[in-house]
Amino acid sequence: MPSERLRPALVWRIAARDLLSTIRDRRTLTATILMPLLLIPLFTLGLPLLLGNLIGGQQQARQKLGVVGTLPAALSTALTRDERLGDGTLVRAGVTLVPVTDARAAVQAGTVDAAVRPATAIPTRAGAGQGTLEVYAKLNNLRAQAGAYSKVQDVVTAYNRTLTIERLKALGLDAGVLTPVTIRSVDASPPQEQRSGQLAFLIPMLMLQFILSGAMATAVDATAGEKERGTLESLLVAPVRRGEVVAGKLLATTITALTSACFSVLGFILSGVLVAAFTRGRTGQGSEITQAMGGQLTLSVGGALALLGVSLSAALVISALLITVGIYARSFKEAQTYIAPFTLGIVLPAVLLQFSDFLTLGAGLYALPLFGGMLSLLEIVRGSVNGVHVLLAIAANLIGTVLLGLLARRSFGREEIIFRN
Repeated sequence: MPSERLRPALVWRIAARDLLSTIRDRRTLTATILMPLLLIPLFTLGLPLLLGNLIGGQQQARQKLGVVGTLPAALSTALTRDERLGDGTLVRAGVTLVPVTDARAAVQAGTVDAAVRPATAIPTRAGAGQGTLEVYAKLNNLRAQAGAYSKVQDVVTAYNRTLTIERLKALGLDAGVLTPVTIRSVDASPPQEQRSGQLAFLIPMLMLQFILSGAMATAVDATAGEKERGTLESLLVAPVRRGEVVAGKLLATTITALTSACFSVLGFILSGVLVAAFTRGRTGQGSEITQAMGGQLTLSVGGALALLGVSLSAALVISALLITVGIYARSFKEAQTYIAPFTLGIVLPAVLLQFSDFLTLGAGLYALPLFGGMLSLLEIVRGSVNGVHVLLAIAANLIGTVLLGLLARRSFGREEIIFRN
């Protein structure tokens, strides 16, 4: 087949034709623009905020603790006492002690949130023997672990230390002998990695997911949709080359995909602003969890260019893949059926990114189309941009785009595919 020189004017006219069809569909505009702005802050702020409020709320709520037998007075007082900051802010509420006869049954019935039973006598001073306190709780229940069970553990640990310190003072020793070596943790991560939070792995997944969703509507409508409506034949008999048709549809699909990607970045920036505003001046465990998990996206000039390059190459390869699949399908619905597995193809590898610290990330992984882009996006988000990795990921995506584009061009030239329906 002789080579064809593409005419940019005709390529753009075909792209504009497909873009106009996309713009007319309000549902597509909603998925491309509004969904990233709403869902990304929901995932990166709403989820950490929800967890922070749940866990922090359990610490500040007063639960019922069943008690079998009798506890030492000092331990009972410590369990029921509220802990507050110097300004009176409640950090951890005490528990309400409820006498029960069967600890396990009381917990299973929901009468109490947790229950304790002294299996042996609980000492009131250090050196008076060792006691065992059984703690009954539903250990698979996050609410129980974050509430009464956690409070019992903290109070008993503090009670043990208080008895030990009293014993040391009686012997003329300082409490420092218990900890001859102390640990002070220093976060050596780059500043952006510290700000990105524990949910940073979601950013590449969501960005590629929105690129896919943004490209899907245009690609399917411009291929299988046109076959179903019967308008593709009129386009192919027009004085345009098949390569120009493919290039125009690829351009239109990539534009909608990049539009979705841009609004995804805006969504991440918005979520970072919201996290900073929410956690500013707040204290407590709930705020700490929200700040640790809900990240903030701040990019340097180099990071922004790398993000743009990887996103553009990912949009190209996804668009080429969708067009290749779409032209093979007989109808719009059939194309959606073929494309559905690609969503899992993005989600499942992206989920593995949360374990990327355990992987040996060789250059070969960055040379995999899309997955290498995800790894590069994660590095960019964490502030550790590697130029070689970024270039490898972009090159892999571009090579994939060329191969898929040639396949799509070949499909547009085969009547048995064009007229499959």
